[in-house]
Amino acid sequence: MTHVPERPVRKKLRPVSSAVFVILCVSLLLLIFRADGMLQLRVLSYIVRPSVQPAVPQNQTSGDTVLKGLPAHLLRVSGSKTLLVSAFLEHRTAKKKVLVISIMFREEKLALQCNLRCQEKLYVSKAVIEIHWDHFGFPYGTADIFCPLPSGCETPTHVAITSAGTNNKDKSDLVFLEVENQRALNIFPYNFTSCFSTMYNYTNILQLVQSLEMLQFLGVNRVVVYKTNCSADAQRILDYYSGKGLVEVIPWSLSKYLNVSRRASPKQDPGDIHYFGQIPALNDCLYRFMYRSKYVAMHDPDELILPQSVYSWLELLPLLEKNYGANGCYEFENNYFPSEFTLPPPAPGTLPPREQWQNVTGVNILTHLYREPVKPKPAFNNFKIITNPRSVFAATVHGVLKSQKVCAWVDRKMARIYHVKTPSFSTSPLDAPMRLGHTNVGDIRINFSTHRLKRT
Repeated sequence: MTHVPERPVRKKLRPVSSAVFVILCVSLLLLIFRADGMLQLRVLSYIVRPSVQPAVPQNQTSGDTVLKGLPAHLLRVSGSKTLLVSAFLEHRTAKKKVLVISIMFREEKLALQCNLRCQEKLYVSKAVIEIHWDHFGFPYGTADIFCPLPSGCETPTHVAITSAGTNNKDKSDLVFLEVENQRALNIFPYNFTSCFSTMYNYTNILQLVQSLEMLQFLGVNRVVVYKTNCSADAQRILDYYSGKGLVEVIPWSLSKYLNVSRRASPKQDPGDIHYFGQIPALNDCLYRFMYRSKYVAMHDPDELILPQSVYSWLELLPLLEKNYGANGCYEFENNYFPSEFTLPPPAPGTLPPREQWQNVTGVNILTHLYREPVKPKPAFNNFKIITNPRSVFAATVHGVLKSQKVCAWVDRKMARIYHVKTPSFSTSPLDAPMRLGHTNVGDIRINFSTHRLKRT
């Protein structure tokens, strides 16, 4: 085995490190596969069944077969290339208005009008268009279409967007979006919502279960998955957690409408829109949960925002609010853990035997204990956020585009991102990774099991 140099240990294990490993050790016991490939939960007496009819019957599909994803529910504006995603009532501006999240061809010059339905009457106003600047050079980008509210139409329930030059005498041909966020609530059903965008060709079963279980322990009440496509086994996992009320799946296959790129730059992979339409998905999630969740986190399934001195986000947020201000936006440093390196923890720590989930595909994040060094400034390091959604007007991949408050960079000693993925370094594997200190799984099990074991 290739030897990777270790860093000396100078500090005691933080409680959160204990949380990570014992939770995941226990959560991994949830998954086993029978010989016929059907997924079964060890702690339950029945086979997990999908909450919705799968695209392909389960008995005809192997577990690792990637299913064709359901198309996103978008509306095309007649006579244009504009695609409408969702509509929301905007309460935070001086005058209320309707926001329609859209995908627009940036070179197309057009005037749009809003057809607003109020108390079964139809009102018309001139639309205002703002295309987000974070299009990464792709032809299509996320756009905000704003609809001013005419006198007598303060609470529109539906909106249809049409080209201003189009003759709309026959109103029966209009196709409407429901206007959501009708009331600006200040009591929320969820404390924390995580937005995953976007899940595509997904087969990483083990890490998906580990992440969902970990998020529950951290205090997350809802995980919203914008799904392009995934394997049959991954769909069964999503069905199970949807049935529990944790996961909400939003169909997000855009191939019916656009040639999506699989990368962040058209030089890497040409297409119509950036990375499977990730940015309009993030903005949809932001507004969809604006008055349903106190805080919204925007990160990927392979990224976990972990506190360093407390056990959960419920305990972390008061610390962030005290240090950086309340009701704001918080940015967390990304730390890469290359999935190429798997080594056991130092003695006397041990990991659960792999045989317990040997038929489960995917990355076991318990075995990845080495991280890449964080690039020194001024180099850009990726980050993700937890934010009060009511303080943000537009979100992007890393952070926000427009908000009421400037986002605060969180000290890595308070919390940071643990990101297990294919390594991004270009140097020798011997030089690039560094040991993240001894991780004593024995101590973890003792320290954390008394707090969390019964819950699992």
